[in-house]
Amino acid sequence: MLCPLLFLSAFIVLAGAQQQTVTQPSVVDISSCPITYYGQKYGKLYVNFTRRDIMMCFDKFYDPRNEGDCIMGSSPDKRRAYFNIVQANSVLERWVKIKTQTIQNSLRCSVQITMQIGSSSISLHLFNFGTEAAMFLEADGIGLVAFYTRVSDVLINKVEVNNIVYKSQNDTIDISGCRHSDTVYKPGTVVNSDPQICSSVTCSETATLQTSGCGPLEHCQGNGICVLASTCTVTGPTVIDVQGHMNSIQDHCAYSLFSTPSLPDFLVLGNFRDRRRKDVSFLDSVTPRVDGHDIHLEQGGRVQLDDSTLTLSSSSQLVHGVQLSKDQTGVTAELTNLKISVFFDGDTAQIVLKGPAGSSVEGLCGNSSSSLSDLRLSEYSSTSREMRYSETADSTIDCNSVTERCNLLKEAPFSSCNTDIDPEPYITACTDTLCKYPAVDGLNCQLLKAYARACSQYNHTLDGWTSKTGCSSEAFCQDRTCGDHEFCGEKMVSGDTRCFCRAIFASKYQANNSLGDATVCKENSASLTLVGCLLEDKDINYSALQLNDPTCRGRVDKLTHMVTFSFNSSKSCGTVVTTNNSYIIYKNTIRSQNYSSDVITRKDQVQIDFSCVYSQPNINTATFRIRDWSVAQCITSGAWNYTLTIKAYTGAGRTQLVEWNSELQLNEKIWMVLKTDGLDGSMVSVVTDSCWATDKASPTSSPRHDLIINGCANPADPTAQVEENGLATSAYFSFNMFRFIGGSSDIFLHCQLHLCPKQGNNCIPTCNTPARVRRSASLAYEPEAPAFISVSWTY
Repeated sequence: MLCPLLFLSAFIVLAGAQQQTVTQPSVVDISSCPITYYGQKYGKLYVNFTRRDIMMCFDKFYDPRNEGDCIMGSSPDKRRAYFNIVQANSVLERWVKIKTQTIQNSLRCSVQITMQIGSSSISLHLFNFGTEAAMFLEADGIGLVAFYTRVSDVLINKVEVNNIVYKSQNDTIDISGCRHSDTVYKPGTVVNSDPQICSSVTCSETATLQTSGCGPLEHCQGNGICVLASTCTVTGPTVIDVQGHMNSIQDHCAYSLFSTPSLPDFLVLGNFRDRRRKDVSFLDSVTPRVDGHDIHLEQGGRVQLDDSTLTLSSSSQLVHGVQLSKDQTGVTAELTNLKISVFFDGDTAQIVLKGPAGSSVEGLCGNSSSSLSDLRLSEYSSTSREMRYSETADSTIDCNSVTERCNLLKEAPFSSCNTDIDPEPYITACTDTLCKYPAVDGLNCQLLKAYARACSQYNHTLDGWTSKTGCSSEAFCQDRTCGDHEFCGEKMVSGDTRCFCRAIFASKYQANNSLGDATVCKENSASLTLVGCLLEDKDINYSALQLNDPTCRGRVDKLTHMVTFSFNSSKSCGTVVTTNNSYIIYKNTIRSQNYSSDVITRKDQVQIDFSCVYSQPNINTATFRIRDWSVAQCITSGAWNYTLTIKAYTGAGRTQLVEWNSELQLNEKIWMVLKTDGLDGSMVSVVTDSCWATDKASPTSSPRHDLIINGCANPADPTAQVEENGLATSAYFSFNMFRFIGGSSDIFLHCQLHLCPKQGNNCIPTCNTPARVRRSASLAYEPEAPAFISVSWTY
């Protein structure tokens, strides 16, 4: 043992260092010689005195209610201590290593504390060996002197000198160590913790801490082996990626959620749509794409494979290498050979990748540097869906109450999972959404349920979380299927679920105070389609609606919930037909069965009129020339269209059509047929009002010869005969061929017609048959001198 004088002489105070005298609570700066105290490095000493002890703490002034990292010993006389920083010395370094037998690093410096306690001169030294440290106590005089080392409220070690006679003695201890999770480990310690959590702690011989365990994207299998366990949560407008970073979708487009370079034929995409508000997006469906096949997971638990609907149960069904199953919580698609699972409950998707460490994740679920526009899938996202909307804030929402509920994720039983899954992104997503969107349709439980399910990947059961929050683990709106323009939501009064119109879809009808689309008029039929979810918004039961004929009810499309009312030529459903100068109008009414024309009513009343019209043909409808053989003209109606065809025949049976190369003689009898296609013969007739001939294309040119006047044969032409007019949708008349004297070889025939509703009308013209008179002198009537004319009838 070195004698005190020799030992103390080995210390040389660092150049420039000043001795600090402490007589009251003080902070001593030791940053020029920091001490690593049981694995924690400190650059300050907080010194204060109690009635019996001197307290030298590294992290704060001593507090008996909350002890820290401290060295404590007997209080010096006059409560006075001296502090110096001392430079390293090779002799001193060897001496300390001999005394401790554990220190391996080189000495760098030391902190010297001297004081007088009774008859003893005390010298306490804290040695800096880098990651290691030692404490030395030397005392001369008579009596017991001891200093204790504490970490928090735990006594770790002590140095002690007990002199029975007056002499100098010393004691040295190693104060090196490692710290992990508030536990101090001695150098040279290796601790393998429970294999259920796959962690171990190593404190090296030089007090360097090494820990091993599962990485941030890994999960312990329970046998000491870590496997990749990346969980991505997508709910509402929020994406919480595998790193716990949060993103928010502001438009109504489709995005790439998940892909990995190791699986080029696998992709998960998410489709975002609006619900009750246009300015908040919600995850609407999830589509795993495997080898070119799309498996659509939709709200209500519906699963579509390409264009067909699959029927699933809790038993797995293998589809294109994907195990599909469905239970009360939602639908799971699992690629067992790739260790990937996709879960969707209609509101929240969770994508889990389990496999060897090192797998990378791309898309919104990965820690991607790609912008949202790069991850947007253009084939599913029209320009209109990229539009962002703004709406007036909902004044009924109490954001303070929302925040309080969302913070339940920091409380038991959720708190048991907080170390494995950071609750902050879930809390932020919860408050951001619920401070803007009403807490309906299960939304107040959506983020809580998503967090609970993510925790289940780390074997946290979170017992009692549903009873504490008033939530259910079952999927909201399970087995209720809505149309593309709808979403499943909660009725405000009863709490039952039904299909609601999406806000953007409904806005175009609400702007016109309408319940459906415009009337469709086509091929003697008329239909009006009402939007089922708009009817339900007004508490209108479609099954209680009818047309004028009570037996004519609406037909509901089971997929879209659109309600269609229609009538046609075979079933008029009480259609009322009226006319004016321009149109034939077919009108019907959708009305409630309990509809009343009384002044007041106490029941919902519905009356929606809809109609289709035929335009009356004009004078140009039937203009053709004798060089052609037929004319066909499409009449564009106000709503319905129909076609008028005019043909010429030789023979009363009207079977021999006059062709383009037919040879007709003057005074040869021909039969004309004016036929329509596209009119309802049970409701309307075609009436030929007049027909006349000119030698020019203009119907007003001269000379002119009348064949039909006021629906009857011209009495001035004995060859003209009206055989059928106003009876149906065709008219027939005949006359003998002629030509204009001195005129063109072309003869143009013009007819004017109108449509006549049969309902309440006699459409057949009343004609008198007086004695016939000779033709106009302007016509050549030469049966004895036949002329051969090549005729065909076209417009």
